[in-house]
Amino acid sequence: MSVADILKTKGSAVKTVRPNEPAQIFAQRLRAERIGAMVVTNDEGAIEGIISERDLAYGLASYGSRLPNVPVSELMTKAVITCTLKHSLGEVIKVMTQRRIRHLPVKDGQQLVGIITIGDVLKHRLDEMQFEANVLRDYAIARG
Repeated sequence: MSVADILKTKGSAVKTVRPNEPAQIFAQRLRAERIGAMVVTNDEGAIEGIISERDLAYGLASYGSRLPNVPVSELMTKAVITCTLKHSLGEVIKVMTQRRIRHLPVKDGQQLVGIITIGDVLKHRLDEMQFEANVLRDYAIARG
């Protein structure tokens, strides 16, 4: 299974935020969308960073009561780790585990084409394991 397979099921919509958007507006958008992160893009759509709930928590520790007005660009993770449509489920699990990240933007060349979460990856891995278990059970039954 590949990242492309996950996006076929999940969809490829990506919520983005501009670097100059205040943290308060960003937090309201997270809540309204019921998501945990957004990709930070510039006016041309190029990825400049990623920002999550974790970044807001760290921002609160750093900025205190000033946090609502702090721009996303001050809170975001600038070194964004991405994957491609061709990456396998195993490769993605390894990167997310080793790098301790829960959101992974998907690129096709330079184009942002989706985002996958650790939840998406686990769901598809569990589906794979269930399929494998069913095949083995059916084989065992057929062998009598």
